[in-house]
Amino acid sequence: MGAEVYHVALRLLVMALAIASGLAVLAMMILICADVVARSFGRPVTGSYDLVQMLGLIAIAGALPYTMAVKGHVAVEYFFNKLPRAGRTFIDTLMRLLMIALFVLLAEQSVNYAWRLQASGEVSATLQWPVFWMPLVLAFCSGASALVVLHNLLHPRKVMINP
Repeated sequence: MGAEVYHVALRLLVMALAIASGLAVLAMMILICADVVARSFGRPVTGSYDLVQMLGLIAIAGALPYTMAVKGHVAVEYFFNKLPRAGRTFIDTLMRLLMIALFVLLAEQSVNYAWRLQASGEVSATLQWPVFWMPLVLAFCSGASALVVLHNLLHPRKVMINP
């Protein structure tokens, strides 16, 4: 039962991040359109560059776990399918372990960078908002991606989320 609760919780987390990602893209589109219209009246939206940058991070980082969950990443299957079954299993396992290590390393380095940004008092260019939270978002989404890849490694034939 514990494994099933974990699976459901991970699916909910991935879907919540995907929804946040989609909302960030929607907000970017609205903001850019509003900025274009406002510029035609000589009154551009203050901080639109900063906001688009922040929303872009949320959009990209939030979509990463979903992409991993639906296995929407690029694969070189032509060469992969030429290998014998044992070779495919070995390569697939090795690549998933490397992906987990990469995401964990990315999360760790993002957290370290966030604390350095907070200590230095770094702010966005126009709005002067603190930016230390941005690497934390990336770290959180990288951690979620690592959990998704781990789930796929432990359940190779089970589809986590249907696109």
